[in-house]
Amino acid sequence: MQSHRESTIARLRSLTHLLDNALPIPGTKYRIGIDPIIGLFPGGGDVAMSFVSSYILIEAARLGLPRPTLLRMLWNLILDALLGIIPMAGDFVDLAWKANSKNLVLIEAHLAKPGQQAKADYLFVALLILVLLSVVIAIGTLTVFLISAIWNAIAA
Repeated sequence: MQSHRESTIARLRSLTHLLDNALPIPGTKYRIGIDPIIGLFPGGGDVAMSFVSSYILIEAARLGLPRPTLLRMLWNLILDALLGIIPMAGDFVDLAWKANSKNLVLIEAHLAKPGQQAKADYLFVALLILVLLSVVIAIGTLTVFLISAIWNAIAA
């Protein structure tokens, strides 16, 4: 029977695989997941994937990862969101960055060290999610502003 920690890691591995590596690209050894595919949908795709990715961050905190590691994971998600807003180029960067896989590596590296687990810091995680949400909202607002400015310039 699996422990809670082992079942959490198995669930995170499955989710990360689905998000970053589920689909092989024919004729290559490269794989992509649903994250960059859903991210192609303007406006909501990257936002939705940011929320799904934040689940991995929450589980990392429940597993007792320290604040510096959680901050590094948040940085991976923020960078993924920021790069994702660049039209076309951002979609290609999304294929290669694989923030969820990077975060899973951080989780597994930390858990491989015995005695490193601490109590989950839910207030800190709430702050991290708030920061991620703020960045995603700012990106969405900027995107709407830029599209509006371009539209007005074309219409003028």
